[in-house]
Amino acid sequence: MDKITYRIKRFDGTREWFQEYTFPYEKNKTVLWGLIKIRDEQDPTLNFTSACRSAICGSCGVRVNGNAALACKTSLDELLEIYQTSTLTIEPLSNYRVIRDLVVDWEPKLERMKEVKPWLIASEEKDLSLGFIQSEEEFHKISNPTDCILCGCCVSECTQHSTNSQGFYEPFIFTKSYRFTIDSRDNAPSQHLTPSLEKGGLWKCVRCMQCVTKCPKGVRPADHISGLRKESMGLGHQQNKGARHAYAFYDDIRKTGRLNEMTLPLKTEGLTKTLSRRIPLALRLLRKGKLNPLHFPRPVQGIEGVRKIYRLVQKEERS
Repeated sequence: MDKITYRIKRFDGTREWFQEYTFPYEKNKTVLWGLIKIRDEQDPTLNFTSACRSAICGSCGVRVNGNAALACKTSLDELLEIYQTSTLTIEPLSNYRVIRDLVVDWEPKLERMKEVKPWLIASEEKDLSLGFIQSEEEFHKISNPTDCILCGCCVSECTQHSTNSQGFYEPFIFTKSYRFTIDSRDNAPSQHLTPSLEKGGLWKCVRCMQCVTKCPKGVRPADHISGLRKESMGLGHQQNKGARHAYAFYDDIRKTGRLNEMTLPLKTEGLTKTLSRRIPLALRLLRKGKLNPLHFPRPVQGIEGVRKIYRLVQKEERS
């Protein structure tokens, strides 16, 4: 391959368009190398952000052929092999306000991140001059969320955030919330967790796992959301709809090994809300033969094995 083409989405503040740039292809280069080459040799008006070129600062996040990626870390050789084309479409990250070309506005999201207080809150009784000693095991609990570099790739691909941006935190915010909630050196876990529960839509994650698969640093926001849910119930937040739904799943699987779809909404939302919200849906399901109000699941074959797993997990948690 002698030539490569970048088809870049441009934006000047009012108008959007795609512009193509073709330049000589070189092996062992990255997406960022191509952007810099275009700006230096063809079009100095092209706007994008970058700094460290070492996958540390997180500033060069873009979308390549519809997938969020860190431009300085993404190999051109691998992309051309995957897509079997010499033309790559480069766009700004999704779920951000675009300022110009590939530059997006981070300020509103960083303001939201402040709500979870992403810093250590020490005890007022602690002598800070003594420092904070942490065991290796305690460190490993926070090592993965600490790897987040705020590149924004998780936000760009988050399906829940795409449709509910105001009612659902950006995945990296949940990661920051979790990181300080479980930090052994922190003295106020509720101050980090409660905003995720009350403002961030903690129980609204649909587990699409895009935040995990697209993260260039191997951070796992979906797991951190699950961790925050567990921590929230441990701190006494058990009467919200999300927690009740989780306990309903837990109880059904322990009893029979399968869900009871007749009682699940009752356990989750209560009788009054179920009657007011779910009756139309239930009637449609009945008409289609998808719901049998007289059916109550019997325990599956091997249910004792399922219950043994429950007992082992409970024993492990107690120890």
